This record gives sequence, structure tokens and C-alpha cells, in this order.
Amino acid sequence: MSSTMKAVVIHLLGGADVLKLETRPVPMPQAGQVLIRIKAFGLNRSELFTRQGHSPGVLFPRVLGIEGVGLVEAAPGGEFKEGDVVATAMGGMGRDYDGSYAEYTCVPAAQVQAIQTSLGWEILGALPEMLQTAHGALFRALHLQKGDRLLIRGGTTSVGLAAAALAKNHGAFVASTTRRENRKDFLLSNGAHVVFIDNGRIAEDVKKGQVFDKVLELVGTSTLADSLQCARGNGIVCMAGIVGKQWTVANFSPMEVIPTAVCLTTYSGGSEDFIATPLQYLAQKIASGKLRVPLDKVFKLDDIVEAHKYMEENKACGKIVVLT
Repeated sequence: MSSTMKAVVIHLLGGADVLKLETRPVPMPQAGQVLIRIKAFGLNRSELFTRQGHSPGVLFPRVLGIEGVGLVEAAPGGEFKEGDVVATAMGGMGRDYDGSYAEYTCVPAAQVQAIQTSLGWEILGALPEMLQTAHGALFRALHLQKGDRLLIRGGTTSVGLAAAALAKNHGAFVASTTRRENRKDFLLSNGAHVVFIDNGRIAEDVKKGQVFDKVLELVGTSTLADSLQCARGNGIVCMAGIVGKQWTVANFSPMEVIPTAVCLTTYSGGSEDFIATPLQYLAQKIASGKLRVPLDKVFKLDDIVEAHKYMEENKACGKIVVLT
């Protein structure tokens, strides 16, 4: 193993061009840590937000990246064997300590899952954070049941697409939203039974049909009040994303905004939630063709600036993955 590695380092906040490819020492793992040779990682909007300055407390310079997959290089505590295929996510990666935008990363062993799979790195790299969020929001926060009517607000996001696939596979009726008419057929071919064109207010259209048992809110606070109106009494609305870039609800009046008997919850997902995600089972489902991964485009580490621009311009329909 070389003593140095390529890493994407951010020193200053700003546009995608602040991401600089540098040579850095390979980190040295201590007991309780795992050194992973990163083979692929997915891009996440939280990394974009950190780059833009919306993640308070992050110290720079920093290597971003809240998830990654690869091979175990060393595990001094013996938790994993050298060469094990593993995935990791959350737990402060890319924020409290250097993350996966590099050829190697060092993370706590408690936030690493080993996976036995024949899936390619580009597919495997799309899974950790996307499936952790989609699976956790559906089954931990929303308690999704077979036969439920589920509305996904923000259906063209990678999490929205993964949630549609998981929910349909589970036997739920799935409706998804998009702001773009030309993405309707794409959603219908990726798990949705019905698509709503979202102008920010879809509740009246929803009520013309049948309201939903469960609502997964991925756009965020800008559409939350409208999404609450889309749920039936005793239904559940889970906010699990903020792609709309509006962080708080102005003049929030719960008695006015939350309909009677509609439950409002959230799902953010930490390292414990990642470990609780049945990644091995889901990878097997994907390998067998029973579950489809919404993969959009694959970049190389050297092209990280272009990858971030692609994400920021909302060009993707699915997960963006970077190979090291």
C-alpha cells in the first residue's frame, strides 16, 4: 500500500471549483477503526450544502463524503478481514472527520457493514445512504404496510426513486411528484403508479381522488404544509429531505398546519440507522433483478468538480456515483 493517496479537499466555501484534488498521507487506523480502500461513493446534497456553508461546525480543510464502499485495508481491532467488501455511511463522515472523497478513508468499525455480493462498484456505490434513508423512512418512520397508499413528494430524487422501488416491491400503491412534465414517464417506469406534476400545491388534486395513508416528504419545509393536507386522518407524514433548500417553516402554527389526527414525524438517519439497514438483503434483491437501483451517471474522482456541478444543476434522475 502506498503511503499517499489522492483526495478531494475543500479549503474554502463556494462553488464546485473549491473542490481540489490533492495528494495526502493515507490515514492510520487505530483500534476500533477500519481503513477502507474506497472504490466508489455516491454524491449527496448534504455534501453540496456543506460546500456551500450550510453545515455549521464543519472545520476546513476537509475531505467531504458521507458514504462509501470499498475493501478493508486494515482493521486493528479484528472486526473485519483485509479484503472484505464493506460499506459505510454517516457517523460524522465528511463533517467531523475526513470522508470518502478519497482513495482511502478511516472510520469507526461500528459504522461499517460487510457485504457479500457480485454487484459492480458503480451499483454498490449508489446504495449505502440512498437505501438507508429510503428504507428507514418507509419502514421505521412511516411503518409502511402492504396495501398502503404512499405519496412521495420529490419523486425524482435518488431517495424518492429508491423509496418508490422499495414500496412497490412491498405491495404499496405509489404516487410520486415531479416539477417537470417530461419526467412523468420516467417515474411511471420506476415504481410509481400515479404521478402528480408539482407546482407547490397538489393537495387539491390529491383530494379529487383519494388521500394517502403515508406521505414521504423529500422536498422539505417549502411543501410540508401542502403534503400534510394530502394525508388521511391517522395517516403519517415523514419529512426526510430538504432538497427545496428552505430550512425552517416560517410562522408555523401547528393547529392550523397539521390536520386533525394526521401524524407528523421526521427521519434523518445516523450511523446506527445505517447499521440497521438490511444492506445485504437489499443487495441480493438488486442482484436478482427484484429491486431496481436508480443509478444516473458515473464519474471518476478526477472529475469531482463536474460531478458536483451536475448535481447542483439538478440534471440527475437517480444516484450520482463516483469511482476512485
